[in-house]
Amino acid sequence: MAAIGGGNEENMLLEGKKIAIVGLGKSGLAARNLAAEMRADVCLYDGNRDLDCTGYDDPVYLGDFPEDKFAELDYAVFSPGVPLTIPLADFLREKKVPIIGEIELAYMLERGQVVGITGTNGKTTTTTLTGEIMAAWNEETYVVGNIGNPYTKEVLKTSEKSVTVAEISSFQLETADTFRPHVSAILNITPDHLNRHGTMERYIDTKFLITKNQTAEDLCVLNYEDDVLRERAESLPCPVEFFSSKRKIENGLYQNENHDIVDGATGEALMNMSECRLPGDHNCENIMAAILMTRKMGVPMETILDTVRRFHPVEHRVEFVKTVGGVDYYNDSKGTNPDAAIKGIQSMSRPTVLIGGGYDKGGEFDEWIQAFDGKVKKLLLMGATKERIAETAERNGFTEYEFVDSLEQAVKRAAALTEEGDAVLLSPACASWDMFDSYEQRGRMFKDFVCNL
Repeated sequence: MAAIGGGNEENMLLEGKKIAIVGLGKSGLAARNLAAEMRADVCLYDGNRDLDCTGYDDPVYLGDFPEDKFAELDYAVFSPGVPLTIPLADFLREKKVPIIGEIELAYMLERGQVVGITGTNGKTTTTTLTGEIMAAWNEETYVVGNIGNPYTKEVLKTSEKSVTVAEISSFQLETADTFRPHVSAILNITPDHLNRHGTMERYIDTKFLITKNQTAEDLCVLNYEDDVLRERAESLPCPVEFFSSKRKIENGLYQNENHDIVDGATGEALMNMSECRLPGDHNCENIMAAILMTRKMGVPMETILDTVRRFHPVEHRVEFVKTVGGVDYYNDSKGTNPDAAIKGIQSMSRPTVLIGGGYDKGGEFDEWIQAFDGKVKKLLLMGATKERIAETAERNGFTEYEFVDSLEQAVKRAAALTEEGDAVLLSPACASWDMFDSYEQRGRMFKDFVCNL
């Protein structure tokens, strides 16, 4: 199949173009490097007036932006964390300057095929697994995007034979214009980032942008157990295949009562979940999505299943840390919203001390509390949401909670509350930004504190 991306034609078009990089985090700086390599005329902007910009060769603007220069831009490349509601965005729209994202900038130069994965939860596990399956079949595989490796850092390595597996967040989809994956997946949609998107409907619409440029040649993989995804499937511009962890379906894969993954079209049992290291229905869904996507990409089923069987859970996603005094400690720092944290607690099979709380993204916590289902012996709450979660817990009849001031204190308190045979789970149901730089930092600090017990 011919390459779908923009290729060398766009490469030439970027030369000499005036491009502003907005937001100077990891993805912003990767976008800057790519634009500079394409000989664009680059300047940098960040709203943080106190940002240390030592070492930048390009013009840098902090806080205020020069209207005369920015009115003449050819592109403004917004980093995912920069909202499209800032004054600069309003100014650029008024001046008809295209606002794109790092994903779109990279896609202009993509030479190979793209697999795009989005959803509220499970993106990182599914992207990592899909990337490993593709790499087992095609050594020219690049895993990029929201997973932590900027697309712009890898795109110039792509070729007509390569496959780019991209984890795409809703923030990144907001600024994707021509981005077209050959295979896409929307794993699930539950309330998240409503402080950014405003309404659930806008959040849902943003997730579906991953399919907007797909055609009859492509494929979208959807979760049959998600009502929104199932209902919208017929309106998509491309063929759809489903996966289901709860019922038999004919168009796609499903899990039966014996925990076999079954091909709905043939009735063939492909593998049993006991053969892999990813427990729980949510991981079965991630696996089925990866199988469907890589099958469409032409990977033989034997290669797919061998890779699934060898796959290890990703860091920060119900990751086993250590056994201390007969108590197992698990790091689920990537449980950054209630639905993800529900899946974390569902993975526990023993009395659990749960550490939760953090930055408030505007979600509700009732379903998370209700999912404790007798497993949680104590809930330790920290961060900006701790009082709101406590109120929710009491409203749902759960009173076994305590407040802690830090993650280190939470780990020490959890150790004091547990006995042999128990578990401790960090699964905050909240983002990390009130106390940490990222969920990765939160997870690694948790592991350090556990290892120092």
